[in-house]
Amino acid sequence: MQIETIEAKFRNGVHSYSFSPNGLELNVGEYVIVDTEKGHDLVRVTSSVKRLEPNELVEPLKNVLRKATEEDRQMAEENYKKAEGLLSEVKALVRKEKLDMKVISVECNYNYSRLTVNFTAENRVDFRELVKKLVEKYKVRIELRQIGPRDATRLLGGLGVCGKECCCRQGFGINDHVSIKMAKNQNLSLNPNNISGLCGKLLCCLAYENPYYEEVLKVMPKVNSIIMTPEGEGKVMYNDLLKKTVSVKFSNENESEIKEFGLEELKIRDKTK
Repeated sequence: MQIETIEAKFRNGVHSYSFSPNGLELNVGEYVIVDTEKGHDLVRVTSSVKRLEPNELVEPLKNVLRKATEEDRQMAEENYKKAEGLLSEVKALVRKEKLDMKVISVECNYNYSRLTVNFTAENRVDFRELVKKLVEKYKVRIELRQIGPRDATRLLGGLGVCGKECCCRQGFGINDHVSIKMAKNQNLSLNPNNISGLCGKLLCCLAYENPYYEEVLKVMPKVNSIIMTPEGEGKVMYNDLLKKTVSVKFSNENESEIKEFGLEELKIRDKTK
């Protein structure tokens, strides 16, 4: 028996999560109140109803409880701003406790029954006393969540070296495995300053663009291989993977020259020097 699901995003979320529509007729873009492991929260519907086999579910479904009212949304926005305004206070308390951690943001659920403090740290931090003092100060449930450099950058935002908003802020790269091999595939300099993002990790866009380069590399000749061109046999010196052109070196007794050819003009041979 298939199970009905919808997908929805939390505030500041980049990924959608599955919920049971619970018999409600829901449209993409609507806001609903859902049940979660940490209490009730407000989410935005991002997909129409889907029907999945039970074995396709990653984890047990939580229910959509009801459609959100305008009052719910207004209350949520007020609470979000209230939580964000606590950032400087929480940072001051962390400094007072002399904890080796950097507070990135303070968030809450829609009805302000839970505060989440996102932080980064090089090592494990014993924040039990901090939690007690935060609970005593704000009278709500407190969760401290240690996040990595990529998630910290996603929350803070910023512009990448390309001049556009960071990929992670737009929902790309968060769950992608990024490797140095991807930079090599794209003929990029392996200087860390050139292939690292604001987070100090490898650029997310390396993974985003890598499938194209992997496909092109399958049809491009290897550097130093010998290929047949319209002007005779030559040696591959460089591949332009975006233009799909090949720079070929021709040599004779007196001189050598390099010419560029489109991939379709070449006959690739299994021969190297």
